[in-house]
Amino acid sequence: MVPPSTPETLPPELPVAEEQELAWSKVRSLWQDAFSEFLGTMILIIFGDGVVAQVVLSKGEKGNYQSISWGWGLGVMFGVYVGGKSGGHLNPAVTLANCIFRGHPWRKLPVYALAQILGAMTGAAIIYGNYKSAIDQFEGGPGIRTVSGPNATAGVFCTYPAPFMTRTGMFFSEFLASSVLQFIIFALVDDDNIGAGNLLPLALFFLIFAIGACLGWETGYAINLARDFGPRLVTYFLGYGTEVFSAGGYYFWIPMVAPFMGTVFGGFLYDLFVYTGPSPVNTPWLGLKRLAQPRRDVWSNTYRKSVHGKV
Repeated sequence: MVPPSTPETLPPELPVAEEQELAWSKVRSLWQDAFSEFLGTMILIIFGDGVVAQVVLSKGEKGNYQSISWGWGLGVMFGVYVGGKSGGHLNPAVTLANCIFRGHPWRKLPVYALAQILGAMTGAAIIYGNYKSAIDQFEGGPGIRTVSGPNATAGVFCTYPAPFMTRTGMFFSEFLASSVLQFIIFALVDDDNIGAGNLLPLALFFLIFAIGACLGWETGYAINLARDFGPRLVTYFLGYGTEVFSAGGYYFWIPMVAPFMGTVFGGFLYDLFVYTGPSPVNTPWLGLKRLAQPRRDVWSNTYRKSVHGKV
């Protein structure tokens, strides 16, 4: 019979070796937000530009305009699932609205925006590589790349306005769609409203599908600087020429500016009439007094406390 052990007879405990964190784990942790936004936006463009490529290059045999609305909606849904750790913004204008109204750290705005643009460029390059043979056939041969005309393929990657659109109409179309986008996003993430909860990506799928189906014809519903400018740069580098910027009366700047104004306006309207949580709109003078107080303690979202923004 073995006698019971006593503190005097127990063997000494061996020191437990500390597990060292892998170098890549440190990098991934440090750049988690950037990686999430990059990959989420890349997925968005792979599905979005991919469905446009299939419809256009097949001359409508493999889909139609409704297919494009479905593809972009699915791209947003899966992109948000991939980029959920950072909030799944996938759009610099959405990030800006969150900085203004939901306390998202301002220092993250340029990081998010750059990651989103690079992700969109990567997604567009992947789609170009996948459909290069089809583009060659559609354009009339290798090396032929056009922005306008019956065989143009630049519109596969970024948006161009309908020929009848005026400059004012172009801007208003993008402004309106972006306002609706942000207004409904804030409704979907409002815990004091019905909210979408864990079904947020699915709800965003229907939102993007609806915007495309109802507001997308005139300008292609870019509603996102990264989604439009990133792929536009890729087409310029791939040989489509400077017409990618001059087409539509230099339309390219409108999807770069209007979405920011639209999301800010949409977010303002939601907070003004619906939202009851912390927001500059729910402070004296609707928060407009901040415009006369350009100080860090007034504008910083992290100066006094850490605040995490939602989509």
